[in-house]
Amino acid sequence: MEKAPEKASVQKALLDDSSSAYRKYSRLFVGKKGFFSFLKYEFITASFGWVPGALGIFLRRIFFRLIFKKVGRGVAFGRGITIRHPHKIEIGDSAFIDDLAVLDAKGQENEGIRIGKNVIIGRNTTLSCKEGSIYLDDFVNLSANCSLLSETEIRIGKYSFMAGHCYLVAGGNHTFDRTDTPIMFQPSIIKGGIHISEDCWIASSATIVDGVRLGKGCIVGAGSVVARSFPDYTVLLGNPATKIKSRVSKA
Repeated sequence: MEKAPEKASVQKALLDDSSSAYRKYSRLFVGKKGFFSFLKYEFITASFGWVPGALGIFLRRIFFRLIFKKVGRGVAFGRGITIRHPHKIEIGDSAFIDDLAVLDAKGQENEGIRIGKNVIIGRNTTLSCKEGSIYLDDFVNLSANCSLLSETEIRIGKYSFMAGHCYLVAGGNHTFDRTDTPIMFQPSIIKGGIHISEDCWIASSATIVDGVRLGKGCIVGAGSVVARSFPDYTVLLGNPATKIKSRVSKA
């Protein structure tokens, strides 16, 4: 465990009185300097973000690739997607981003968001970076209303899938040694991020916190809170989550 240096949060940026409203907005949403980048971002998201039906999917497939770092073939974008710092977001072939999802790659030094091929991101699911990064390997499936928040890194392996209302938070813990400084302005604590190996199943409403490593083929029961690491093929359940059995291969 180590302390991370203080980094700019959304709230800190908004409290910066020295910046104009335009600069604050551009810093938080666009992420690239320059009026042309701002104008392109605004025009594309405002013009095509809420167009309904097949026409909307067709138009977003054409125009959204102009603001993202990389978009593969056959990617489908739903309506009302929130996009922040798109120049740090890569999306692989045949991925599907459902309505009202949030793709937020904000940060000054992070790599951002990498989404592999054939990934599904469900309705109202949030991928949010706060100087951290998020990596989804091929065929990952995140159901509706999930939240992945990264101050360090979150990695989810190939073929892993997650039911609705799951919560992954890599970071977010703060020191609180000082009483003369608000806790939100004290340094964060780094525990190494969250790494979920391939072929894992995370059931509904599970919570996984910073520092957890799940081995290949693990299963996390519904409503569990995972605060420590587990080896390959472990079935775990509870708050805090504990091992209830190991999976036996039938191959």
